[in-house]
Amino acid sequence: MAHSQTSEQDSIARERIKLVKNNMYVLGAWAGANIIQGTISASNTNGSEHYLHQMNAYWNTVNLAIAGVGLLGIRKQLKQEHSLNSNLRAQHQLEKILLLNTGLDLAYIATGLYLKERGTRLNNDRNKGYGNSLLLQGGFLLIFDLIQYGQHRRNTKWLEEQQGKLELGLGGNGLALHYRF
Repeated sequence: MAHSQTSEQDSIARERIKLVKNNMYVLGAWAGANIIQGTISASNTNGSEHYLHQMNAYWNTVNLAIAGVGLLGIRKQLKQEHSLNSNLRAQHQLEKILLLNTGLDLAYIATGLYLKERGTRLNNDRNKGYGNSLLLQGGFLLIFDLIQYGQHRRNTKWLEEQQGKLELGLGGNGLALHYRF
């Protein structure tokens, strides 16, 4: 039983790491495409379109760095041992980060709406372009973070169910940990 439970813990950890890795590849690909497209298009457009592409390229240098750091962090996680509690802590921490990111994504969208409106009202191409970029990037990140949250939430629910099956009580030789099936 203990071996089976350990392998389940490791499989949950491997699943979490695989999801993070795949999602960092998605973020990196999105960033790379936006940097290339934004750089080329900013050189070939004028007005608000120029600023839209310029901001897309700028914004995604940060996304590319985040993806790179995320991928580097995976190597460290692969070397760790994974217990029920450590997995649950890691899942909860990841969910909190994703929910924080979702709040930031909404702030990016709100800022984009503000800049776009201000740019239109004041006939300012830079504000319009930057606003449209924040709407695009914030919208992508909002969907991306919500999908990730849903992916990881399934694993957290399973871990929480397993935690509910553990009981600490008195046994014949003192304290005992019982696992209910």
